[in-house]
Amino acid sequence: MLGYASVGTNDLPKALAYYDALLADIGGKTLMEDEGRMRIYGGGAGAMVMVTKPHDGKAATIGNGSMLALAAGSRDAVDAMHAKALSLGSADEGAPGDRGNGFYGAYFRDLDGNKICAFHMG
Repeated sequence: MLGYASVGTNDLPKALAYYDALLADIGGKTLMEDEGRMRIYGGGAGAMVMVTKPHDGKAATIGNGSMLALAAGSRDAVDAMHAKALSLGSADEGAPGDRGNGFYGAYFRDLDGNKICAFHMG
């Protein structure tokens, strides 16, 4: 059902370098780009992620209660994505662990403060 989700940034080159590295291990590739404005990542199937400067030209801000959840593919991949995110400068929002009902997740914030969850079901 979900086509794509977007996260705003105030430093596009820095954000793109971050997301290039973060999404590479789960198959995230550039599918579309408007240089200097936005890039859309995808793995060939399912939802995509857009990293963008706000269209209205105002500063990007984080949403209270907004979160991007990325399917990592396995518990080990969740652990690896969380570790990679922290190595890229992310703030830790919750170490990898079982959250109940077969949901294994880890939480962090990107360089602009957007909240992200790496997760695996099962």
